[in-house]
Amino acid sequence: MTDTETLPNPNRRNCVWRFIQILFQIFCATWLRLRVRGKEHLPKEGALLLANHQSFLDPLLIGVHLQRPVSYLARDSLFRIPVIGWILKKTYVMSIRRESAGTESLRKSIARLEHGFYVGMFPEGTRSADGEIGELKPGFVALIRRAKVPIIPVGIAGAFEALPRKSLWIRPVKVRVVFGEPISVETIQELSEKGRRDEFLKLVHQRLIDCHHEAVEWRTDKVDPATKS
Repeated sequence: MTDTETLPNPNRRNCVWRFIQILFQIFCATWLRLRVRGKEHLPKEGALLLANHQSFLDPLLIGVHLQRPVSYLARDSLFRIPVIGWILKKTYVMSIRRESAGTESLRKSIARLEHGFYVGMFPEGTRSADGEIGELKPGFVALIRRAKVPIIPVGIAGAFEALPRKSLWIRPVKVRVVFGEPISVETIQELSEKGRRDEFLKLVHQRLIDCHHEAVEWRTDKVDPATKS
């Protein structure tokens, strides 16, 4: 596996990451009225954060109130853009070459997870066309089987309304993010075997739906925040 000694400390935030986080916290609090629930479910070690994908805001919404960075994948061409490439590196984004995307993304993601990072993925593979959760792509199954870390399901509600497809303007709407209870390593190892992969995908899909529905109900004030952790 990749030499993890070259990786940064997952518990240490650099000043660039922290500065961007503070700016986005202010923006989310004032413009999106963002609230987050369930952070107590996040482990101290590595975990795979699987979330529904509503808009380009999703990676920022997931990590804005966390004390540790979340690593995502991005094509290497973005890293060659002045300033943007530097920011991506400072915010722990992983560079992936198109010609070797499958093997490289697997290798780098496993290395980050084993080193104690949170790695974020959107298993639908694309942004939702209607705000609901679509069918999951099975690409993350090989990763999670080899990494041996828990899965944290994440439900996002309101990001679709805030930044719909083809929109260039972020609308001032309420956004809610819910971190669900972990899917344990033992459950993952048991259900992600070849013969039970469909069962495993159904479990993950349902957990994402549950978190999303909780976020939707919270956003519409159908759930009393005082009754939820």
